[in-house]
Amino acid sequence: MQAPVIMLNTGAGERQTGRKAQLSNITAAKTVADIIRSCLGPKAMLKMLLDPMGGIVLTNDGHAILREIEVAHPAAKSMIELSRTQDEEVGDGTTTVIILAGEILAQALPHLERHIHPVTIIQAFKRALSDALEVIEKISVPVDVTSDEEMMKLISSSIGTKFVSRWSDLMCNLALKAVRVVAAEVGGGKKEVDIKRYARVEKIPGGQIEDSRVLDGVMLNKDITHPKMRRRIENPRVILLDCPLEYKKGESQTNIEISKEEDWNKILEIEEQQVKSLCDHILALKPDLVITEKGVSDLAQHYLLKGNVTALRRVRKSDNNRIARATGATIVNRVEDLQESDVGNKCGLFEIEKIGDEYFSFITKCEDPKACTILLRGPSKDILNEIERNLQDAMSVARNVFFHPRLSPGGGATEMAVAVKLQELAKQVEGVQQWPYKAVADAMEVIPRTLIQNCGASPVRVLTQLRAKHAEGGYTWGINGDTGKIVDMHEYGVWEPEAVKLQSLKTAIESACLLLRVDEICGAKSGKQGGGGGAEE
Repeated sequence: MQAPVIMLNTGAGERQTGRKAQLSNITAAKTVADIIRSCLGPKAMLKMLLDPMGGIVLTNDGHAILREIEVAHPAAKSMIELSRTQDEEVGDGTTTVIILAGEILAQALPHLERHIHPVTIIQAFKRALSDALEVIEKISVPVDVTSDEEMMKLISSSIGTKFVSRWSDLMCNLALKAVRVVAAEVGGGKKEVDIKRYARVEKIPGGQIEDSRVLDGVMLNKDITHPKMRRRIENPRVILLDCPLEYKKGESQTNIEISKEEDWNKILEIEEQQVKSLCDHILALKPDLVITEKGVSDLAQHYLLKGNVTALRRVRKSDNNRIARATGATIVNRVEDLQESDVGNKCGLFEIEKIGDEYFSFITKCEDPKACTILLRGPSKDILNEIERNLQDAMSVARNVFFHPRLSPGGGATEMAVAVKLQELAKQVEGVQQWPYKAVADAMEVIPRTLIQNCGASPVRVLTQLRAKHAEGGYTWGINGDTGKIVDMHEYGVWEPEAVKLQSLKTAIESACLLLRVDEICGAKSGKQGGGGGAEE
């Protein structure tokens, strides 16, 4: 599926040097920021992206939008990388980081026109960054990770701006439960919360959104291989394999010539014996459920059925890893190596259910699963995709707080506090650097301003009120994204993980510095002209 193309023609085709290159980069960065700007806050607008195949994506998630659009300008591509970095590092704040970076570059433009050297501007930006990080650290408060109420409040602030805000409580519960399940202690007192690998989201269209739940185990889109096998087993003994239960034929080099009919029967007999010995190795451990990533031949099914064993075949590797975590089994590559310790017995129930038109296997009621499946139900595929994107953000927020249990006030309050403090500190900066330093302070105000604009209020009036509150020391005051008025975030209860704030500020300023350092854009020579040495385009 190709991505929809939005060509940002900011004149990057021809070779550009000096001022022209910098202007071109700044224009491209601003264009990307403008696409995303209306996607910030609870009153965010949705973007409908069409792809050449006729499919649509409806979303207001900054990262999802930037992932789908295609840009021609190198600086714009670098901006899109930012949102990906932010998404991989902390999973939230992807829209914020793009808007901030675009605004910081836009604020640097007048200083470039005044002939202030880019290196001077970059030094001022770096200084502003270290001061801003201190300000965020100062206004952040610690959070109790074990308290459900506090965690729910925090996750709901992440979901509040998204499509699923109507089912906020349900989604927060799902995200919190999933993260708590997959959190595991690694050696040395470290925590590991791998939501990408061990918390899988299964989307099944149909049913109500309220039917979504987190399973204490794993769900697979698989049915049993033989109709007579058991469809419900309590406390099953589980064996996980990564090898086929089939006769291993020789490779293409082997060649058998048969002259007598009984030799043919003998070959078939040998095949049968091989499959039987494979199954005997398995049956010796008395399992109830065998799951393999490869195939299971008809003959093997027959032997397993005789031993009253249920088999699932061609399970994805990622699913097999989750089952191993949930049931305590070990994935084995050779049947001959099976031992009692490889059998998983932490699972309470295996059953097969029909949902809609398809059969699903549930391995649930695990003692201490450490891996889970989130079952999402909803009216249509598009809505389910959007819910999944929002749920991933919510899980990332919960995960960040597990690692870094400190919160910063949301609703643009943190950015405003940084802006006001940097304006004060700018007076102590000597020489030309004072101007770019102030530019960072002005750029920080773009977040509260965009929040106000997105809900249709008057930015000038509200920002003036907010500035006054912060000047008096009310650093928790921010914007109510629904009404566009100023509120105290402490009472309003909107907090964000400090990790997200720190990361978005660092990423935005670092990337602005990187783009300001560019003083020439020129097309590289393609491999065809390079005497055959280079790679072809």
